[in-house]
This record gives sequence, C-alpha cells and structure tokens, in this order.
Amino acid sequence: MKIVCIGGGPASLYFSMLAKKNNPDWEIEVYEQNPANVTWGFGVVFSDETMEGFCGADEKTYQAIINSFVHWDDIDIFYKGTKTVSRGHGFAGMQRLRLLQILEERAREVGVVVRHDIRVTDNEQFPDADLIIAGDGVASAIRDKYEDEFVADVVFRPNKFVWLGSNKAFDTFTFYFNENEHGLWRAHCYQYMPGNSTFIIETTEDTWRRAGLEAVTEEQTVEYCAKVFEKELGNDVLITNNSLWRTFPRVKNAKYFHKNIVLLGDALHTAHFSIGSGTKLAMEDAVALNDVLNNALADGKDLQGALQAFQEEREPVVDSLQRAAQVSMEWFENVERYHGVMEPAQFAFSLLTRSLRITHDNLNLRDADLVDEINEWVADTAEKQSGEPRVNPTPPPIFTPFRLRELLLENRIAVSPMCMYSADDGLIGDWHLVHLGSRAIGGAGLLMTEATAISPQGRITPGCAGLYKDEHIAAWKKVVDFVHANTSTKIGTQLCHAGRKASTKFPLQGGEQVSLGDGDWEIFAPSPIAYTDDTQTPQEMTREDMNQVRDDFVVATERAAACGFDILELHCAHGYLLSSFMSPQTNQREDEFGGSLENRLRFPLTVFSAIRDVWPGEKPMSVRISATDWSEGGFSAEDAVVAAKMFKAAGCDILDVSAGQVVAEQKPVYGRLFQTPFSDKVRLEADIPTMTVGNIQSYADANSIIAGGRADICVIARMHLFDPYWTRHAANDLGYDLDMPDQYKSVQDYTPRWN
Repeated sequence: MKIVCIGGGPASLYFSMLAKKNNPDWEIEVYEQNPANVTWGFGVVFSDETMEGFCGADEKTYQAIINSFVHWDDIDIFYKGTKTVSRGHGFAGMQRLRLLQILEERAREVGVVVRHDIRVTDNEQFPDADLIIAGDGVASAIRDKYEDEFVADVVFRPNKFVWLGSNKAFDTFTFYFNENEHGLWRAHCYQYMPGNSTFIIETTEDTWRRAGLEAVTEEQTVEYCAKVFEKELGNDVLITNNSLWRTFPRVKNAKYFHKNIVLLGDALHTAHFSIGSGTKLAMEDAVALNDVLNNALADGKDLQGALQAFQEEREPVVDSLQRAAQVSMEWFENVERYHGVMEPAQFAFSLLTRSLRITHDNLNLRDADLVDEINEWVADTAEKQSGEPRVNPTPPPIFTPFRLRELLLENRIAVSPMCMYSADDGLIGDWHLVHLGSRAIGGAGLLMTEATAISPQGRITPGCAGLYKDEHIAAWKKVVDFVHANTSTKIGTQLCHAGRKASTKFPLQGGEQVSLGDGDWEIFAPSPIAYTDDTQTPQEMTREDMNQVRDDFVVATERAAACGFDILELHCAHGYLLSSFMSPQTNQREDEFGGSLENRLRFPLTVFSAIRDVWPGEKPMSVRISATDWSEGGFSAEDAVVAAKMFKAAGCDILDVSAGQVVAEQKPVYGRLFQTPFSDKVRLEADIPTMTVGNIQSYADANSIIAGGRADICVIARMHLFDPYWTRHAANDLGYDLDMPDQYKSVQDYTPRWN
C-alpha cells in the first residue's frame, strides 16, 4: 500500500510510524509545510489516563514521551484575591516541539519518509496513492476542497486568545482570573519543560477591543498582558512564538472519509484548549486508524470498509469528548457570568466540573478535602436560604433543603411531569394514584403531575389528564391527600394547553407527529402553522379565543387550589400553546402579540398574571420554558434570559428550564445533562432560581449540578420511570439518612446485594 500523509502533526507522524512498523512493505510519506524542528505554540498536556492508552501502541515512543514530561497533580485557582488548590488530578506537560521530534525520529527509524518545507494544497498531485491522510490541521486545504463531501462544520468561537510562553516555572496547572479597567482576563498556565511554561490568555471580544488589541504586534501584546498579570509574573517574563490573537475554531465533520482520503487530528475535529485534549484525540485517531486498517484488510475488507470501520469506532469517542470540550469552552467564554457572583469554593467547584466529565463523586476521589469544603458551603447556604437548621453530618448537596415562599422542600430532587395518557375525558384513576404515590414514597422532594389540560381542546391526546371539570377535583385530591398523608414529598401540578400539538395520537401510534384523524377536534395557535405535515393546520387565535384560554387557565388554577397542590407550574415549553406564542418560528402575528420578543411574551405573561392572582399567595409558582428551539432563527438562550426576568417580575418563583420540541425540524444536541447549561445561564443572568432537566441519571451528576450552582432543583424523568425509589437509593448509596415511611422502617438501614 502507498500512503501519503499531508501535514506533519502528531496524527500523521504517529499513524505513519505505527502503520510502517506493522507493515514494512508499505510505502509511506509525510509532507510538512514547516521546516524541520519548527512549530508554533509551546506545550501540550496529557493526562495519566491518556498515556496508559498509548503504552501498548509503541513502547519506544511511549517511553520517550514520558521521559520528557513535567508532571503535576494539583490545580491552583486564583479568584478574587483567594487561592483554591485542588489535588489528585494527574497531568503532565511537554514541549510541543519535542513531541514532534520524538514522533518524527521514530517514524524515520521504521522507514517513513518525512519531507519538510512542502505545502500540499491538493490531493490530486498523488494520483497513485492508495490512501491519503489529511492531517493538515485546523485550516485543512483538503477538507476545505471537499467540505460538502465531509459535511464540514467549522465555527469560530467568540472569545479571543493568545498563546504565549513564560519562563515562570509553574508547579501546578494554574488558572488566573484578573480584572482591569477593560474587563476580565483568564490565564491557563502550566509548565511543559523545566523553567518553561505555556501561558494562554483569553478574554471576550469586547474586552479585547476595549484594550485596543485589534492591530497590535506580538511585542505590544506582551507589554499589555505583562501589566495585566504583573503581580503573578513577578520578575518572570512572557515569551512569543507566532503569538497572534486568535479565535478558537470548533471543527466537526459528519463524514470522516471521502474516497481514499481520511481526515485525522485537527482537520477532523478540535477540542478547546481548556480541556487539553486536541493532541490526545489526534494520537488516538492514529492508533485507531492503524488498528482498523490492519484488522479490516486482514479480514479481506476493502479500503472503504476499513475507513467506515474507523469512523464507527472513533465517532462516539470524538462526539463525547467534543461535547465535554464544548461545555468547558462555553464556561470560559462566559466566566463573567460567574465572576463576582459565586463564592470562591463554588467558583472553584464550577470550574473543576465544567466539562461534566469530573463529577462531585469523581472529584471526591481526587480531593476529598475540597469536596468536604464545598459540601459545607452548600449546606450553610441552604440553611440561610431555607431557614431550616442544617443537619449533621453534612449532607450531600442534593439532600439540602430549599424554600419557595412558604413551601419547604426537604431535598433538591423532583419527579418531572410525565404524561401517562391514561385519563378518560381528563379524569384520572387508579393508575395515577399508584404511579404518583409510588414516586412520592420514593423520597423525591417534589413530585410534579403530568401536563394537565385546562380544557378538552387543550389536551395533547384523548388520554391526557385535565382540570377542566369540577369532577376532576376529587380524583386529583385523592392523589394529593395520599402524598401529604404518607410522605414528606410536596406535590405540584403543571397546567397546559397543547395548542397546535393538540388532537394527536398516543405515543405508540405516532404521538405528536400525527393527528387523530377520526375524532379530531378543532385546534388553534398564534399562527396557522401545522407542527408537521401529518398534523392539523391550526386556526389563528382571535382575541376572543385568547380571552377564553386565559379564563380557562384561571378556572383550572382555582380547581388546582381546591385539590391542595403545593406548587403550580405554567407550561410555556415544548411547542404547546403558550410556548408557540414565544417562538418567532411559530408566532407570525402582526398584532401586539407578535413580532418583538416583548410582544411574543405578552400573552403568556397575561395568563401567568391572571393565574398568579387567584393562586394562594403563600404558595409558589413556576414556569416551564424551552430555552432554545434548537433551530436557527428561533427562540434563543438569550431570549430565555429576557423571558425569565419578565416572569420573575410578574411573580414567578422558579423557572423550570427545558429545551426544544417547539418545531419538528429542530436539531438538538443530545448528551449527558445536555440542557443543564441553559439552566446555568438563566439562573445567573436572570437572577432567578431554576429547575434543570435533561438526561440527569446519576447521583453524582445531580450533586454536581447543585454544588456547581447550575440549578436549584434537579428534575428527573426517565430514571424515575425506571426507578421510582431513585432518591432513596441515592441516599443509601451516599450514606445519607433519609427517613423511611413507617411501613418500610425494616429496610431503613438495609444494604442490598444485587449480585
């Protein structure tokens, strides 16, 4: 096989060495545009865990790399005049140039031909190559040529950063957060060889412009930054190496290969420098491609089959790491949100868990003292917020109390509203009593009913629960009374009108994507836009329709009060009626209820104010919103902050922050805790308590959310369907004494054996 590697970075060099070592008869060439022994930047970072994965690929390279390491375990965080130290992280740095030298020397040793000072911009100059490795970096000419075939997605992020070096010898990975008259500056610093360190400085574009750094030389950059970090540098200096101000390019590709071309390294994907995994990803690409090529060809597969196997193996790993890198990057882009708002302990915890890869439990294994400190802080803060004396020993964050008006929740776990589609003309029965009752016994602090229709026309399906008849009160009151009499859980209801998503089939029959057909009822919405091609086109609402809906919400609220519910939630999410007023993609009205965001919020706020007036003053109200439509030109996270402020001004006590399901053509980005960043943003920027939802499964994740200030309550859906006793199992696993009902006292201290 003849292989040409375009670009001489870690991915190309490592792959070429591995492939040639295993296949001495293969002809492999590497073309690099830079001269030998030249690169930009300073150091690279590896974790201990990463290096263990490379040991088996090539022992000689592995030993040469680890012999060049500067190792550290600690992370120092300097914030608002304080220093927080977190231990046990296990990282190592090395000079980027030395890494390239090691990889190139080893590649040449096994017979790879490496050519420098040659810039390749077109793969067609290698017509006889069986395989072309496009490892030509972020600005890959090969990827750009075939961007449609690779489905390339390159987004330049808003923050500005400059990659500097320093002769300051950092003995930890160090973060600085310094503020001057122009704004806030972040520094990411680590030693990569004795007496030499990387010193990356990052800030917002607005701060960068206020500082006058748009057209400066490298020397002027150093002069300015040395003043910002004058105290930290002391007698040490900053060093340049092609140190220009840049914006980070987030690179993704839906297709990893095209014909005989395969992307590797930064040409294929990037990971923000705040998690230091770009080089790791590149070298892992090399190992994976070498392995699948050898295995596939040995099994008689052709090259296309091998490249497909490469993508299938790498894509889940890359997607997972890029999701972590994305939230880490966004944390640093939005440090102003946290700076000066959070206390040092919480700020440090938020930073350390920003990527969601390090959780409360994982950090506890690394640094139990720091986790004890944050747990103490959370417990003290909860005592002040709730007025309830804190318990000893210090509880895990999710088992601290939280108060909303006169409602006291004994923990931070809520059972999410989940439609059961088991009602008869809105009337619930025994299923709901058992379903909701079992989850209340399960120990959650708050239990929410499913979306409950305010009118027959407002139901999603014929099986949806309602509060539109007086006879519904007794059925709901039976559930509420059971919860109050037998548990300490509080129970709330969520009032909803389905709008254009009404009159649809049950989930197993197609759900909200398909109208009932026979039995359809007339539906309406802000604008006559169908949800899908298989649902009805709604009538555009008149003022009379809007007044009737408002009045229906008011009457349903009065019925909810008669049932004895502890909290009332107004459903303004997921494309239902009030949500569809808020989104510009579903509201195209030209009157005072359409157009600007303020106008689009007018009717939801009108309904909220009307029901707040009749809901008991001592009881709280929440509003569920979709913080994004996941669709270009739709309702955005910035809109969500504005909406949160307006609902807060109208008397909303807590915002339930969800996302999506507003338009059928949405493009959500799923993953672990994928909606939590929206809660984080709304909570801090709108200064309102929040509930967060979205793929929260583990106790560790829930503790991380509460301790990190990302939400005040974790709302969990599917895990509660799977395990009604999720909260009790969390208490058992975390060593917290959650009181059992009398009927279950025999297992208060029970330790289950599952295997």
